Amino acid sequence: MEIQKVIPSGFCKGVVNAINIARKTRKDNPGRDIYVLGMLVHNDHVTRELEKDGIITLDDSVKTKSELLDDIDEGIVIFTAHGISDEIKKKAMDKGLECVDATCTDVLKTQNIIREHIDEGYDVLYFGKNNHPEAQAILAISDRIHLLTSEKDIESLDLDNPKLFLTNQTTMSFLQLKDLIERVRKKYPDVIVQEEICNATSARQMAIHELTDCDLLYVVGDRKSNNSNMLVETALKHGIKKALLIQSYTDIDDDDLAGVNKVCVSAGASTPPGLIDEVMNYLSAKTSEQ
Repeated sequence: MEIQKVIPSGFCKGVVNAINIARKTRKDNPGRDIYVLGMLVHNDHVTRELEKDGIITLDDSVKTKSELLDDIDEGIVIFTAHGISDEIKKKAMDKGLECVDATCTDVLKTQNIIREHIDEGYDVLYFGKNNHPEAQAILAISDRIHLLTSEKDIESLDLDNPKLFLTNQTTMSFLQLKDLIERVRKKYPDVIVQEEICNATSARQMAIHELTDCDLLYVVGDRKSNNSNMLVETALKHGIKKALLIQSYTDIDDDDLAGVNKVCVSAGASTPPGLIDEVMNYLSAKTSEQ
């Protein structure tokens, strides 16, 4: 069985930067309470490692970020790589909390572009994932931002504003975005488009799109990681018959390897390199047993 590691894969610069910011915050503030408002990056392994350093992650599928802030009375709060709304940032400051912003620079760039177009009188069509923290922060900017998650959302649009601007969450599928742009242009031919899929996301998707003779693709990543899920979707659309999201080598089912001549391994931008190495080593050991 041939094993191929897809390059690039694993941590992107934004994730590395966010983790470095969190660790530096801990180093510079020994003994102080430090909280992350949501998952710093979407990977449980990273969350557990931060907890070992005494950095507490506040994440709840039911509570809003505003409600999570109610649970913090003092200390330092770190905003995640996905971005944060001005409202939440102000609430944290009003509570007297020290704020540390780990927002990815690519996310900040998209936020600024959207703010500029809102200020210029545009309605913004935003292709993103419902309830994703990056999308939540964007939607909080203005009620003139309209979330598009599927073709149905395009059909339900009824906008009179001739000034329309279309952009996207940084971790979406470039194939999905291409299709969505075409559909929006059929309804609103004069829409201005600026694609904002980040380089790390597009590079990882393109690497999968260029694979040949791959019978099985493992994407190492957290189930909450949108960019990891998009890698699976990219693989299936590319024609790879089986593409599976795994969080670690322990998720590998040996039955999936039966009859496989070539297995490829990719990973989301929030996946630690060590987890990828463990998968590669496990598959190599399986190959030597054959």
